[in-house]
Amino acid sequence: MKSLHVDVLVVGAGLSGVGAACRLTQLNPDRSFAVLESRDSSGGTWDLFRYPGIRSDSDVHTFSYPFRPWTGTDLLASGESIRDYIRDTAREFGVEERIHYGQRVIAAGWSSGTARWTVKAETVDGLIEHTASFLYICTGYFSYDTGHVVDFPGRAAFDGPIIHPQFWPEKFEPRGKRIVVIGSGATAVTLVPALADEGAAHVTMLQRSPSYVLPRSGKDSIGDGLRRVLPARAAHRAIRAKNVVQNVGLYEVSQRFPGAVRKGLARLNAKFVGSEVVREHFTPTYGPWDQRMCIVPDGDFFTAIRRGAASVVTDTVQEFTRNGIRLTSGEELEADAIITATGLRIEVAGGITFTMDGTTFAPNERYFYKGAMFGGVPNLAVCLGYTNNSWTLRADLTSRFVSAVLARMTQTGAATATPRLDETIEDGEPPFELSSGYVQRSRHLLPKQGTTKPWTVKQNYFHDLRLMSARRVDDGTLEFAPLRVRPSVVVGH
Repeated sequence: MKSLHVDVLVVGAGLSGVGAACRLTQLNPDRSFAVLESRDSSGGTWDLFRYPGIRSDSDVHTFSYPFRPWTGTDLLASGESIRDYIRDTAREFGVEERIHYGQRVIAAGWSSGTARWTVKAETVDGLIEHTASFLYICTGYFSYDTGHVVDFPGRAAFDGPIIHPQFWPEKFEPRGKRIVVIGSGATAVTLVPALADEGAAHVTMLQRSPSYVLPRSGKDSIGDGLRRVLPARAAHRAIRAKNVVQNVGLYEVSQRFPGAVRKGLARLNAKFVGSEVVREHFTPTYGPWDQRMCIVPDGDFFTAIRRGAASVVTDTVQEFTRNGIRLTSGEELEADAIITATGLRIEVAGGITFTMDGTTFAPNERYFYKGAMFGGVPNLAVCLGYTNNSWTLRADLTSRFVSAVLARMTQTGAATATPRLDETIEDGEPPFELSSGYVQRSRHLLPKQGTTKPWTVKQNYFHDLRLMSARRVDDGTLEFAPLRVRPSVVVGH
């Protein structure tokens, strides 16, 4: 296994990393690059997660790459089809041959003297070091090694399997089993109808508090019409633009008129399960889009409830028992298997230990520049997608921004690109605006945000489209500099 030196080192071969590498091939053909992947296969989240029914929770046309049309017709794509799409894209753009598998990056150190990053990666053969002029972290935002695990009282007493969806056992058979799914997010509302369809005797979703659930048609009739009259690439762009406007519009309306959106969702849900069930189990205490909204295609989640294959219980866990779960109310839910869809554990920049000229720094100590770089740190970018929209929309904006920075460095002969802090910067709220538990648990890990551009993350595609435009790379907030060579010291006679 050989050490590498490349112009750009991408860490992660999931949706973001493969997309980043494709942008480098398109926009920076003069730059050498490689991709390091800790696992033995590409696909990231969509290779790791294998639970029944796994699918995107954003429409697939904004979730897919803008440079490679999605040819399917479903609104939400299955995990398997997304994984295949990522891998096919990597092969088509010549990225697959640049991926080095089985290399977990654990540390990265910047040297001002050489204007290089030295990256340490764990492999089966031990540590290996690579060097790169620019480092681009595309590892997502959660730990692949551990999910968020709640230490429920009495876990050891339960006789059946306790499963976290992030680590789904290949041989688990739901048929004929009474299953309790703890959680109320996207994973839970996906699992419930999927397990029911696989023959579970009954599936109970146990939620501590309700979430907003938005049923949408599983097909895009307008998109289907556009595909019939336009070439594939033009149709993809048109559908993508339409869906971006719809998604941003729903979020903005939800923030400005939460009461109206709340009532609209309640009426929509009531058509599936009735007003009484909606009042009891689908009326959150927070506003629409204060947490990520759960989208269910064709209302499959509600359909499973309506036909009696599934039910919802809103209560809290007192303890696990031998036969199931005893609730705070005193009721006991009998179960043959318990699935803890209790969320992810956020991990910024893959948990890598960073140093700069020998001094350690952490992402939460630095201000986030345009949601992509860290103040005062040269030649380092991190790819984080949206929390209120399709992940890929922002991931691709960030990759195009990184490519524009690299192009500007080439044009000017610069060795470094460093976001320079404004001395008047003031602390703002963390860059993720959601009140979801997984975000609130990890506020202390997130990069700092300022109150003014370019140190704010607005979670708004149209705002970011302007802020991260290639035309704004040289707006004075990013310092491009040549390699600073220290003069040699002459020893006296």
